[in-house]
Amino acid sequence: MAALLEIRNLKKVYNDGTTALQGVDFKVDRGEFVVVIGSSGAGKSTLLRCINRLVQPSEGSVMFNNMDATKASHSQVRKLRREVGMIFQGFNLIERVSVLTNVLHGRLGYMNQLMGTLGMFSKHDIEEAKKILHRLGLHQQIYKRADELSGGQQQRVGIARALSQQPQLILADEPIASLDPVTSETIMNHLHTICQEDGITCVVNLHQVEVAKKYATRIIGIHKGTVAFDGKPDELSDEVIQHIYQK
Repeated sequence: MAALLEIRNLKKVYNDGTTALQGVDFKVDRGEFVVVIGSSGAGKSTLLRCINRLVQPSEGSVMFNNMDATKASHSQVRKLRREVGMIFQGFNLIERVSVLTNVLHGRLGYMNQLMGTLGMFSKHDIEEAKKILHRLGLHQQIYKRADELSGGQQQRVGIARALSQQPQLILADEPIASLDPVTSETIMNHLHTICQEDGITCVVNLHQVEVAKKYATRIIGIHKGTVAFDGKPDELSDEVIQHIYQK
């Protein structure tokens, strides 16, 4: 069976000359929970953003479900972003609208533009969004404005929005970077459990090695835009960790 995601010789040089990725190669099979670790500026965020075309790579290919995302047409990118949910470090919610509406925005890729603009969501979508929020322990926050929530609650809304897309793949870019350890554990537990239960493949960027070891089926270490490690959590030695995080 073909891998769900295959990165081939991925390179990214920004207009200011910054080289973020220098030939990254790896595959992700369906059902894997992959954690990408590395220091700030190693290229982790650029990597995730190249996968869903928020960033256009300079070279290489991103094969998702046998489609090359780097050569995707406008309609293919729309389809790609439907099937790839994204969870952001800064939550990326619309603060002035309700939790429920934020989650329903995950359905916009499936709607025509007018219905989406008018917020005319189907009864089925609304019921599904409520179920997801219930699963994430947010049933009492459904009608609150997003900016009334704590950081941990906002990140759970971010997860719920990604889940409402019914994605095959979830990308999470430093989802616990701004959260305290207890809240971070709650977020990672939710994300890991739901992905396992629903058979969703997940690629998560994290700083914290111990958190990566706890949840990952596989860890990829990025150092200065290249893959410095790719293996099981128990294969990650102190020497390799030192190399990944050295400046």
